[in-house]
Amino acid sequence: MISNIKEIRLACQLLAQAKDDLKRRGMPFDESLRVGIMVEVPAAAVLAEDLAREVDFLSIGTNDLIQYLLAVDRGNDIVAGLYQEFHPAVIRFLRRIIERGKAGGADVGMCGEMAGDPLATILLVGLGLDSFSMVSDIIPEVKQIVRSIHHSEARHVADKVLTMETEDEVRNYLTEVMQQKFPDISLSSTHIRRALLS
Repeated sequence: MISNIKEIRLACQLLAQAKDDLKRRGMPFDESLRVGIMVEVPAAAVLAEDLAREVDFLSIGTNDLIQYLLAVDRGNDIVAGLYQEFHPAVIRFLRRIIERGKAGGADVGMCGEMAGDPLATILLVGLGLDSFSMVSDIIPEVKQIVRSIHHSEARHVADKVLTMETEDEVRNYLTEVMQQKFPDISLSSTHIRRALLS
């Protein structure tokens, strides 16, 4: 839940103190430990380039970020249906975080449900995402997609999605792309089945 540079600088000071303490005690540790932050709130997304200059990597936490961006409580059944990972504002916000994070010199990855959604994989590669974190059972599908596409294809998909105005347009287009390019990936996958039914 990082929202400003002061928090990162304080965390880095504490980390430096811990390293000094380990050195004094003669305890081994990884001197080249990479430091990163989660981008989970809109404030961090807006400041992505500034925050990226302070760390080695950003990891976009889509579950919370989407919830806060769309002002939707995922745990409230009355409004949970408004939580839409393919909402055009979400896609454009993700593009901004990835571009500004890289401009600040950091690698940009993603964790959360969207990172493990095969329907989103080509789009995320096209937006320039560097790494994905997901539950282990979905890795084979996502790995197959990433290994089978050219970046130019993924970029074309992302560019087209960025022109779309509704979540339904995005889902329908990505579903069509998946069915054409990866007919061997089971459409019984929870995420893809949900897309087909929406």
